[in-house]
Amino acid sequence: MFHKVIILSLGIFALTGCDAQKKSKISTKTTEMPAGTKTTSANNQNGIIYLNEGENKFLRDYQMNVTFKGVSEDSRCPEGVNCIWAGAALAQVEVMGTSTRPMILNLASIDYPGRNYRQSAEFNGYTITLQDVAPYPKQQDGTKALSGKYKIGITIKKADQSTDSTKK
Repeated sequence: MFHKVIILSLGIFALTGCDAQKKSKISTKTTEMPAGTKTTSANNQNGIIYLNEGENKFLRDYQMNVTFKGVSEDSRCPEGVNCIWAGAALAQVEVMGTSTRPMILNLASIDYPGRNYRQSAEFNGYTITLQDVAPYPKQQDGTKALSGKYKIGITIKKADQSTDSTKK
């Protein structure tokens, strides 16, 4: 009889130990993020979210992952030069919601419909707007020297429901 009590108590002890291990594994899995991903609350200065070239952030407030891929075109007039037009910088921003596929948005520093430049784009019920592209090109260096050094500022706001043409 004594053997049965000891074996039964060891069995219960082992099962409770296994249950505790399962709970700790589940809690660590939910907090893990891929390497290079930063989790950010959207309450940055003035609502602007800054990203360095190649940087990836998960925006918890919007349940969205944002990656600044780079600047595909920078025709902005360099400092100290007189130009016919101010030019534009075209940033490629990859966005992905928690239940959507990734999408690359081409956001320009200015709205210019003639060249299909848009400063804002809609994604997953939000309007993403390019607010800032830095640094500004210099006369002596040009835009080639800026490759890999760009930093952008974007704002994300809930999209207006009245502008949605799919709902009537």
